[in-house]
Amino acid sequence: MIVPMKKVSLVITGDKKQETLKKLRKLGIIHIEITEGSGERLEELKEQISLLESAVFITGKSKKSEVKELTVSDALSAAKEIVSLEDEKKACQAEKTALIAELDRLKSWGDIDPRKISDLSEKGIDILLYEMPKAEYEALGENVKTVRLDTNKSSVKFLIIKSGAEGENEILDSLSGFRLELPQISTSETEQKIAELNSQIKTTEEKISSYAGCVGGMKKAVKAIEKEIEFEVYATGMADELLSSDEKRNVSVAYFTGYIEAENLDRLKQTAKANSWGLLAEDPCEEDNVPTKLKNNKLVSLIYPLTDFLGTVPGYFEYDISGWFLGFILIFFGIIFGDGGYGLLICAAAAIPIVKSLVSKKPVSPAFLLVGLFGLSTILWGTVTCTWFGLTPEQLPEWLKSLSIPVISNVYGDKIWYPFWTGGEYGLTTAQNLQIFCFTLALIQLTVAHIKGALRNRKSIKILGDIGSILQLFGIYYLVLSLVVNAEVFSFGLVIGGIPVGTVSLALIGIGFCLSFIFSNYEGSVVKSVLSSLKNIVSVLLGVVNVFSDIVSYIRLWAVGLAGAAISATVNELAGPLLGNFLFMIIAIFLLVFGHGLNMILNVLSVIVHGIRLNTLEFSSHLDMSWSGHKFKPFNEQID
Repeated sequence: MIVPMKKVSLVITGDKKQETLKKLRKLGIIHIEITEGSGERLEELKEQISLLESAVFITGKSKKSEVKELTVSDALSAAKEIVSLEDEKKACQAEKTALIAELDRLKSWGDIDPRKISDLSEKGIDILLYEMPKAEYEALGENVKTVRLDTNKSSVKFLIIKSGAEGENEILDSLSGFRLELPQISTSETEQKIAELNSQIKTTEEKISSYAGCVGGMKKAVKAIEKEIEFEVYATGMADELLSSDEKRNVSVAYFTGYIEAENLDRLKQTAKANSWGLLAEDPCEEDNVPTKLKNNKLVSLIYPLTDFLGTVPGYFEYDISGWFLGFILIFFGIIFGDGGYGLLICAAAAIPIVKSLVSKKPVSPAFLLVGLFGLSTILWGTVTCTWFGLTPEQLPEWLKSLSIPVISNVYGDKIWYPFWTGGEYGLTTAQNLQIFCFTLALIQLTVAHIKGALRNRKSIKILGDIGSILQLFGIYYLVLSLVVNAEVFSFGLVIGGIPVGTVSLALIGIGFCLSFIFSNYEGSVVKSVLSSLKNIVSVLLGVVNVFSDIVSYIRLWAVGLAGAAISATVNELAGPLLGNFLFMIIAIFLLVFGHGLNMILNVLSVIVHGIRLNTLEFSSHLDMSWSGHKFKPFNEQID
């Protein structure tokens, strides 16, 4: 359920902001609606967070060492040192990169010492080094006196000794593009400098690694400073109102709005009375940005790790579908994975941390319990369909095959099933039966959505619109069976027990559409409701098409499960022949582990893409849910 909230407004004197916030933080029951603050202190705290996070990122790459407990001050000092060392390391790496590039530029020239060339220049011998394409060198002619140093297929290295002859400068200017720029230091000194930088980088990395034990302390410091930021945001973001001003002092009031669980309102009232705070409490309205807090039993609460991972929070005025979400995602997961063998592996993976927690007498993480349920769901589906590690029914024991449900079991994959109303003339394959199962899931889940809507509107004739939607669902469900599954078995001329099923389905669609058209937008006036539907006639008509597509969308469960089964069977076929040969057995085992492991990873992605989509899109759209909520986070002293 969504916990009932109260909207509260608190008024205090302007000089008691800090004091009041400290008391509210200690009380720990109010969600304050202030999102922005200002001031130098706030900026300073944000810079500290940035510093610590940078240090954690840098040190996190180091090997683990003894864990150290740190105060916030010590953590900041360590972070500054780590970031300084990292900057020093980066500077060394940049210098090293530049020197290596310089060596690459000069490597074809051998060992060049610019000081020796400079010494010759001081003695009146100016030497200039050049490298140019061979063809252009040969075209220089006799006017340019050069000393050839080296020649290869494409270029020539040479030097020119300046003589001061007339016209020499013009010639040298024309060759400036080919002149070698001398390095700052000799090649041997460059190599020595690179070695020194490598040593310095290594020493710096070792110093950074020595702080690995501080990572946990720095992470705790981040959370502690985040609490300070929260406090500062509330303190500086609180609205102020100046009441009067004189020579001695300014009189002002500060106020803010927040939300509190209805059951905790009396505690806040008592605290407000004891501290002379002004307090106004009222029921929130749909225009308010009310936070959402969910409260369910332990079983339903197992879905929270998944919804937290997805970041999905229902709006305060929407529905809490946690129980339905859990129930249907378990079914969807089982169908998509589809293999009882995979379910056993999932259960085994979940059992290890669960047993460890029980042995150490620590609370069991809900995430592991949820994974265990996913495994059980997969085992159940694998059992009823007789699907185990992609093996064929012939490879499975009889007792395992006997546990499956015939109409959807792989054991009877080629058999045709004849519903009683066809008289043995038309039948359904196992694949078609699985499709019918998926469409029936759609009918159930989407009907649940509209029943919830009907219950919400039970005191209004708007409920007729929800009833109309349910009638449309049932009519379109039969339409899907006829158009998608088998037109002969589910014909529109079908009569069972004197009831014209096809005609009734079309009537349900028509009657349901009319009821939805007239009453879905009802807000006190039928005429206004009809006019509203007429204004959006295109959307209303598309709504019928959307119902059809929403039901058909559930076939993705069967299709994805079928793809996974095909992959596992293919892996077995590839590895099977290799198992008979001892020399190739290792390759076969690797192929089996890799193939089935990859298939399980793909199935996880399929659950996220398809299974969760059916809950958060198709199901939610029929509930008119937009998942627009945000979590209730009371202002407290607790560091998460």
